[in-house]
Amino acid sequence: MGRFSQISILSLSAMLLSSCSVIEGIFKAGMWTGFLIVGLVIAVIIWILVKVMGGGKR
Repeated sequence: MGRFSQISILSLSAMLLSSCSVIEGIFKAGMWTGFLIVGLVIAVIIWILVKVMGGGKR
C-alpha cells in the first residue's frame, strides 16, 4: 500500500467521523470507556505514523 493511499484513507476516516458525535458518544458511555477509546485511538495513530515514516527498517 503506497504512502498516498495510506494518507488518503486516514484523511477520509477523519472527515467521516464528526468530532462532536464521537465526543458525545464517549461521554454517554462513561469516563473509563472514554479513556480506553482515546488511548486506543492515540495508539493507532502512533502506529500509523510509525508505519508511514518507515520506522523499524534497518
